[in-house]
Amino acid sequence: MLTADENIVDLQLAVQFDVKSPQDLVFYVADDPELVVRGATESALREVVGSSTMDFVLTDGRAEVVQSTRTLLQTILDRYQTGINVIAVEMQDAQPPREVKPAFDDAVKAREDQVRLTNEAEAYSNDIIPRARGRAARAIQEAEAYKASVTARSEGEASRFKQILREYKKAPEITRQRLYIETMEEVLSRSSKIMIDQSGGYNVIYLPLDQLIRQRRAEAQPPLAAQSQNSGLLGSGDASSERNPRSRIGSRERR
Repeated sequence: MLTADENIVDLQLAVQFDVKSPQDLVFYVADDPELVVRGATESALREVVGSSTMDFVLTDGRAEVVQSTRTLLQTILDRYQTGINVIAVEMQDAQPPREVKPAFDDAVKAREDQVRLTNEAEAYSNDIIPRARGRAARAIQEAEAYKASVTARSEGEASRFKQILREYKKAPEITRQRLYIETMEEVLSRSSKIMIDQSGGYNVIYLPLDQLIRQRRAEAQPPLAAQSQNSGLLGSGDASSERNPRSRIGSRERR
């Protein structure tokens, strides 16, 4: 059969039929009914295949080709009043000629690879695009949160500066001294040394000896578990001395 795209295909059909009108078969058909059905089937099939492409006939359109061939075959048989009824038409085989079959198989495999790769690409796209959009949305939200935080902090500092400015205009000396004291408190609160400002001499560095002594005592103090064990040993000795008065008297004499 020659297809619409000028390719050749080999088709095998199985046609089942019966006689619905013996009178028409006897009076209008002179040849063998099988030959009549064969000729009509070839005519119908050539018309259907001639209006279809090769890929359509060999792949997705096989069922449609069979249905169209059956309908057209029954129309032809009824037109000639053969009295034959087509029961079923089944396509047993459809393939290109043997000379071009390897090339056609390669083309079919390439088409299958194309469909597979397209599906994989679509699956990857459906997986990566939502994640990228999620990361972009998260980055935008973090940027907006940072923007709101910086803006609020800047507005707060500006408001605080305006309040200090108003107070400074009212009492410049007092406000200046207050700012100095607050700044020194903030700086010196993180220092382990105390600076004593003398009006008529150099600055004296004061070391917090009491804090250093307390720190050394804390480091030298034994852990709580050792204290509990020592206390337990002392307690057991006292209890044994209480139970044994002679040992207590002996200890007094030794003292």
